[in-house]
Amino acid sequence: MAILNASYCSQKQVKKRFHFMSKRKLTQNQTRRIRSNNAKALHRHRQQKEPQWADEMLGPTQEGIVVSRYAMHADIEDERGECFRCNLRRTLSSLVVGDRVIWRKGNEQLQGVSGVVEAIHPRRNEISRPDYYDGLKPIAANLDRIIIVSAVLPELSLNIIDRYLVVCENAGIDPLIVVNKGDLLSSEQEQEVENLLQIYRDIGYQTLIISAETGKNMDKLIGFLSEGTAIFVGQSGVGKSSLINHILPEEAAQVGEVSEISGLGQHTTTASRLYHLPNGGHLIDSPGIREFGLWHLDAAQITQGYREFQYVLGSCKFRDCKHLDDPGCALREAMLAGKISALRYDNYHRLIAGLNETRSQRHFSTN
Repeated sequence: MAILNASYCSQKQVKKRFHFMSKRKLTQNQTRRIRSNNAKALHRHRQQKEPQWADEMLGPTQEGIVVSRYAMHADIEDERGECFRCNLRRTLSSLVVGDRVIWRKGNEQLQGVSGVVEAIHPRRNEISRPDYYDGLKPIAANLDRIIIVSAVLPELSLNIIDRYLVVCENAGIDPLIVVNKGDLLSSEQEQEVENLLQIYRDIGYQTLIISAETGKNMDKLIGFLSEGTAIFVGQSGVGKSSLINHILPEEAAQVGEVSEISGLGQHTTTASRLYHLPNGGHLIDSPGIREFGLWHLDAAQITQGYREFQYVLGSCKFRDCKHLDDPGCALREAMLAGKISALRYDNYHRLIAGLNETRSQRHFSTN
């Protein structure tokens, strides 16, 4: 009887395992469609609750800028500096913080909404975050500088800095590399970080070691921010919100602590927002992300994202050179000669390998 019971249980477990595997396969094949249908259903549900603006209820068109963006609304600042919560026309494409828009103010508020965004001016530039299921998601537009914020806690990752630099180079936006939490460094550790940052200074990037806690070099950071529009990007937990608290203490941005269990940062910013700075300039704070994928770029774009590679590209013996152990690879020879950082060279190949791996995973999950 025990043998029969064991056999029965074994068969039952096999059936459960088969059902689980089938369910898992089905989920992989249909995840994108399910998410899309769910998003459409939510969109229709929200639209039923949105106030309907008749044309006669709206005033003349006027210029504005998006200072905050939510799921179904946006906060628009007019030319006098006043902010209004607005609906979005269904015909609009993606709307992000920093967009210049045409909008109309309502004669009265409807359910807390004060107007409607009618159109978006062409963007000077934009940065986007690749989403595994939904493709590219724009983060912000019309930027003059990207502030890449890293820190010694959770960890100082040159690989992640290089990811952001590739984005900056492809978008044509000047970066500033900032290492926060400098107060946690001993003199020897700070010198080690300076040596690493020298790699970037040697190829023309500007860098700073700062501390939102002690104020170290914060005046220099504010100087960089005083002209144009900048955005903070970086992993969660590197202190972006703490920096904003230091620069704009009246905003009292929520600050999160690094998880003691995982060592990963906790997300503290839930919606992108544009701040006007006292000394001039504008700053966009975007939700923190732990990784910044590059699968929306191809290998050539990643290669172009390494500015120091440009003077040797095209000099390789073979046109399809992979820049590894290929005979006559000018890039590898430049690295071995010390003209290109070995760390940057290794990070480049890690990004290329990660790109190929991610694309293989996405292909598998959609087939």
